[in-house]
Amino acid sequence: MKVLVAVKRVVDYNVKVRVKADNSGVDLANVKMSMNPFCEIAVEEAVRLKEKGVATEIVVVSIGPTTAQEQLRTALALGADRAILVESAEELTSLAVAKLLKAVVDKEQPSLVILGKQAIDSDNNQTGQMLAALTGYGQGTFASKVEVSGDNVAVTREIDGGAQTVSLKLPAIVTTDLRLNEPRYASLPNIMKAKKKPLEVLTPDALGVSTASTNKTVKVEAPAARSAGIKVKSVAELVEKLKNEAKVI
Repeated sequence: MKVLVAVKRVVDYNVKVRVKADNSGVDLANVKMSMNPFCEIAVEEAVRLKEKGVATEIVVVSIGPTTAQEQLRTALALGADRAILVESAEELTSLAVAKLLKAVVDKEQPSLVILGKQAIDSDNNQTGQMLAALTGYGQGTFASKVEVSGDNVAVTREIDGGAQTVSLKLPAIVTTDLRLNEPRYASLPNIMKAKKKPLEVLTPDALGVSTASTNKTVKVEAPAARSAGIKVKSVAELVEKLKNEAKVI
């Protein structure tokens, strides 16, 4: 069984994000970039399926600039077999990414596609669902457990009311949640081996996909700074301030 895993290059979660002076976007100059944490979980789940003998090949794909090869090499070091980079310097919408992934799915014909539920930069939580709609595959989003049995996959989903298990017929789309697994670290020998694994570079034009967007970013602003809190000496004083200053009661 072939598993396709989508990964995204994002600002490292430990980095404090800064907005450009002209408010045109986020300042990425000299900023540490990493694989999206939810994508790391997706790669780990694919590797575990291969270790169980369920998956026979893991293909990782990323859509972004040439530098995204760094994250693909990381995925290869974690256990993926080969990588595909759809090279694009544009700022792509979730729909454009889903269309490109659909073209890769048509090309590779995987039995299972695993994505992170969302990226920590745009935070959209859309691509997996859009890809499922475009391919017509069943989808199991926010997965906390994945079990493949024959031509079916059971996905336990994180929902507001607790957990829900859905059974999907392969091929299917799964998006990963935090409780699914804990990603491993790449060992030095595997990092060295990853340099020799195949990495194919494609373009949107080669896949026959238009990435033109009707969306336009007007302005990007940092969140307003919070004012310092104060301590009160009694419940009566707290109620008085909530009533007369905050005016919430």
